[in-house]
Amino acid sequence: MQELLFLLALQIKQLFADFYLQNGFMLSARSRYLHPGRALHCLVHILGTALVLLVFGIGPSALALILIGEFVVHYHIDWGKGRVLAERNLTSADAGYWHAIGVDQALHQASYIVIAAIWLLVPTAG
Repeated sequence: MQELLFLLALQIKQLFADFYLQNGFMLSARSRYLHPGRALHCLVHILGTALVLLVFGIGPSALALILIGEFVVHYHIDWGKGRVLAERNLTSADAGYWHAIGVDQALHQASYIVIAAIWLLVPTAG
């Protein structure tokens, strides 16, 4: 049961970080690779993940590796989505826009399954 609660906590974190805590700066220039707004958005994500991991117990080494990994993965998933939207000139009125959003969210959820697997495999002290 704790495993399901862990995944639920990551999903709630995803909801808030992606849909409630993003601002215009984070959403601007989404197709540009190096963008401080995207980095700030990913920082919000890893802070939320850190909170979840600390509540559910994880050692500092694993915590650091997971957060670095999530930052890199999340950054590139969002950049890829931004590129697709920009290159295809897609807006919320286009089906392709929603396809890109769906793939984006599915990839983020897949990354949380990886995080959960690591959480299950590492000792809470290390």
